[in-house]
Amino acid sequence: MDKKYRIGVDVGGTNVKIALVDTEGSIVYSNSIPTRAEMGYEYTVSSIKQAISDLMKETKTSKDVIEGIGFGFPGQIDCTNGIVRLLPNIPGWVNVPIAQIIEDEFGIPTKVDNDVRCAALGELNYGAGKGCQNLICITVGTGIGSGLIVNGKIVRGADNAAGEIGHIKLSMDTTAPICGCGDTGCLEAYASGPAIVALAEEYIKGGKSTKYRELANPEITPYVVCEAAKQGDAVAKRIFTIIGTYIGIGMASVVNLLNPEKIIIGGGVAGAGDILMQPIEKALKERAMPISGGSVQVVPAQLGNTAGVIGASLLIES
Repeated sequence: MDKKYRIGVDVGGTNVKIALVDTEGSIVYSNSIPTRAEMGYEYTVSSIKQAISDLMKETKTSKDVIEGIGFGFPGQIDCTNGIVRLLPNIPGWVNVPIAQIIEDEFGIPTKVDNDVRCAALGELNYGAGKGCQNLICITVGTGIGSGLIVNGKIVRGADNAAGEIGHIKLSMDTTAPICGCGDTGCLEAYASGPAIVALAEEYIKGGKSTKYRELANPEITPYVVCEAAKQGDAVAKRIFTIIGTYIGIGMASVVNLLNPEKIIIGGGVAGAGDILMQPIEKALKERAMPISGGSVQVVPAQLGNTAGVIGASLLIES
């Protein structure tokens, strides 16, 4: 019997990653193409079709051995009908029936979901969440997103909108930071990549001498602040302690609600490692209820930037 494969597609604002994944979760072949969002969604779809065709040619894979194609997108998805409702950071993708478009082209079953849910599926099956039945996978980058696994199953909610952890409220004060969603006091407004940059700039205005000021080339980014913290800069380390504490407080609410075995932290900001993980865990253990807080582990994601494509390839069975 022929070996079976799946195709995972991870669509980002800059690049689209495409991979052929075997049933053990190993990437057999992968490629990346520019998203070129400014050209409109039809251009991106056409490029993705071409990349899938190229993948099948280069790996000599026929459609008979491909069980399914899965897509992860950074935005609002109608998983049931395979429609991209809205992608906040990729203009033009509004109510695009991507699953139907790809099925019509290749004759292979196609599923679509949010990119963070795909990452959670990847980590659950082949990464830091192996062996777990209940976990939260959060990504900390420009925003804070999450994939929730309860009793071994991905949680999507009534309108496929579950998992908006970044919009847990940490303050009812109307002068609290304004979030991208328009509300004030959201976790994301306190603890995402832009919040790190805002804190860093605030310290500079206050006259603090910092390593990241030297490293900024020309602008301060979360990566620059992270590098400064790793080099022992006291102000940069303090920023990550503040950010991690906010995330830990937000996670305490989720841990109390869902009692997961693990919280898996991924995304660009998670590259800070223990500088971020330790304050998250400390605040979480202090704030969560003793039983659920005492048993949960906070761990870094294991699959890195392959979690999205590996998870997307698993959608066909989720």
